Amino acid sequence: MTELGLRDRKKAATRAALGAAAARLARARGIEAVTADAIAAEAGVSTRTFHNYFASKEEAVLEHLDALLQNWLQRLRDRPSDEHVWDAIEAAALEVVAEIDDFDELCAMFELVEQSPSLVSRSIELQTRTGPLLVEAIAERSGHDSGTDIYPVLLNYCAAAAIRAAIDLWIAGTSGAQSPEDLIRAAFAQLRQGIS
Repeated sequence: MTELGLRDRKKAATRAALGAAAARLARARGIEAVTADAIAAEAGVSTRTFHNYFASKEEAVLEHLDALLQNWLQRLRDRPSDEHVWDAIEAAALEVVAEIDDFDELCAMFELVEQSPSLVSRSIELQTRTGPLLVEAIAERSGHDSGTDIYPVLLNYCAAAAIRAAIDLWIAGTSGAQSPEDLIRAAFAQLRQGIS
């Protein structure tokens, strides 16, 4: 991955801090009771700074999920070019999951999104924006046309579903001693049996 300069690292840190503050407040108060002013104060910056980074409080709350998707996309692009597309997608996903420090926080975020119509709407917009980029990366790696071939689109949906199924099972607490990574590996193994 490309190393960021000091200025870009500071901007990324400010964005992450605002996103974390927004998520904390939304979980504590509910998204309807959260304001840009409150998020800025929680993060220790001005409201103007908040608006330099985010167009809305919903966008700020979902910053962490956006960052996870962008990280997955970048890691997929960074995988060895001769690696099979399924192996690359799985490895990129496992790398991202391995970096998650607090799965309970991520689970709380999923629950928050599911309980808020405004966050559901914004998360759909987020997926609509990121999805085509993932499809394009898969198409490039697999030698398909992202605009006309169903293969990269299908792989993207299958991979996303496999990861979500694994995390949902882990959240439910019915997977025994299996880690999220174990469940993701199992999900991809099952997908490989049907799609090569």
